Amino acid sequence: MKKIINPDKKQWLSLCERPAEDIEDLSKSVQQIFQEIKQNGDEAVAKYTEIFDEVRLDNTEVSEGEIAKAVNEVAEELKEAIALAKQNIEKFHASQKLTKEVIETSQGVLCWQETRPIEKIGIYIPGGTAPLFSTVLMLAVPAKIAGCKEIVLCTPPNKEGKINPAILYTANLIGIDKIYKIGGIQAIGAMTIGTEIVPKVYKIFGPGNQYVTAAKQQAMLEGIAIDMPAGPSELLVLADDTANPVFVASDLLSQAEHGADSQVICIVNDEKLMYQVEREVEKQIRVLPRKGVAEKSIKNSKLILIEDKQDTIDFINEYAPEHFILAVKEEGFYLENLVNAGSVFIGNYTPESAGDYASGTNHTLPTNGYARSYSGVNLDTFSKKITFQKINEEGIKNIGAAIEVMAAAEGLQAHKNAVTLRLENLGKE
Repeated sequence: MKKIINPDKKQWLSLCERPAEDIEDLSKSVQQIFQEIKQNGDEAVAKYTEIFDEVRLDNTEVSEGEIAKAVNEVAEELKEAIALAKQNIEKFHASQKLTKEVIETSQGVLCWQETRPIEKIGIYIPGGTAPLFSTVLMLAVPAKIAGCKEIVLCTPPNKEGKINPAILYTANLIGIDKIYKIGGIQAIGAMTIGTEIVPKVYKIFGPGNQYVTAAKQQAMLEGIAIDMPAGPSELLVLADDTANPVFVASDLLSQAEHGADSQVICIVNDEKLMYQVEREVEKQIRVLPRKGVAEKSIKNSKLILIEDKQDTIDFINEYAPEHFILAVKEEGFYLENLVNAGSVFIGNYTPESAGDYASGTNHTLPTNGYARSYSGVNLDTFSKKITFQKINEEGIKNIGAAIEVMAAAEGLQAHKNAVTLRLENLGKE
């Protein structure tokens, strides 16, 4: 890890930079694939599945038989773990439901807001060496609670044309019945455009590599909403002498093993702790199955010594981490002054992986500094809010004159007339 001691504020901008992702060159390829899907539908999807996933599929939809087989292949221990996680995720997200509240803004003027689910959503689940069945829970569980009527799930097949059993088991457990063996750009394209087999959706969710990211950006240009802009996973740990260096190193590595472009940062207020953490990272990384991936990530990650508390929290807010672990004695100061973070993990016994799997919070979070302006996925992400108003005769009398004056000032006579005619009608009664 790169070690930086008491960096000058002029360095902060460069220290906050994420690993560069150049997706400009991808845009032409994405546009071409989308265009082919528009023209040739499922045939184009099959073509690119064969090119990118090296398998030719006669049917991309997962059958009931495949789901039944997957259910039998998942170990009972894993099923129990998934059940616990599902229960906690349901509890946390169900608590986010809003109750209807009617407000009388002026006498006779009633206004309120109601939530409606997004009817059709698409979920993308990466496959490969780390099949993220946990993301099925994080996206499909709140979608069900929100009341989304149609949930489409796409995930890439392996070279045998199969999907990881844990992904199928989890999707089936939640009640998703439209599952397709489609990955990458062609999956996002199919859900954006719609084919004979894959339904078109209104909003697309889920993580992915730079190809998926570029495809989601194209989906937005096609009029389909996405959950949030996404980049490589990231973690910032703030630690002092009350933190356990062994725990800190394990947290840093838990993010580093996501991908070579993942970024981890550890901020300490003591140089001795900096070297203790570094030694622990070097020790623990040797035995990781994904050692190669983690080493590439750690090479581009940082250990930063900042002694001043205010400078520390200012840097954290500037960085706006996706995940933020707070392992310090004076946690109250940092919590009170924190304004930019995706999800916060407080204390020595709150690992980031708890949020990834089973504490109940959502692990689909803003990266690349987007925590300055975006929230992580929550119940609201799967719905939209509609405002209502009902005005009676007394109400239009109370606010009518103000509307007339404002409409006239903007030069919108028809707007004014819509009120004036009503007021005149009431005057005749």
